[in-house]
Amino acid sequence: MSPLPPSHPQRRQPADDHVRPVQRDATIRHRASLFAEAVAILEADYASELSLNDVARRVACSRRQLQRSFAEVGQTTFREHLAAVRMDRAAELLASGPMTVREIAGQVGYRQPAQFAKAFRRHHGSAPAAFRRSVARRPQAAHDRGESQVPEVRAAA
Repeated sequence: MSPLPPSHPQRRQPADDHVRPVQRDATIRHRASLFAEAVAILEADYASELSLNDVARRVACSRRQLQRSFAEVGQTTFREHLAAVRMDRAAELLASGPMTVREIAGQVGYRQPAQFAKAFRRHHGSAPAAFRRSVARRPQAAHDRGESQVPEVRAAA
């Protein structure tokens, strides 16, 4: 088999160009479909112990295919996306109810409240209790403006 000519679209470019090979439309659609199915599973089952292998099995693909789908379609990783789903749900629970931080940690899939608090702080920029206090101070003002009580979620760094 002869090597691809330099002008061929699938020939890898030098590393400093950071250009990916051209992908077929079918590959792009397939990865987008895998990503969408996996995200639906994460959003439905975020509280359970989910692994990349389990979700890959459920969407009938390999672990590596699912990793590529998250990287290329979602510009994230499986773990980062799962953490974001859990942290968004935790923020909703902190803003809306009387549950303790320990109960919320368990509700969103963390066995250890300290691990949950650390992840929450990393994702939202404040501890769960401080987040709850900040939300509790602004409900009427937000309601008067027709806004959600849950503050804008900042991206994980």
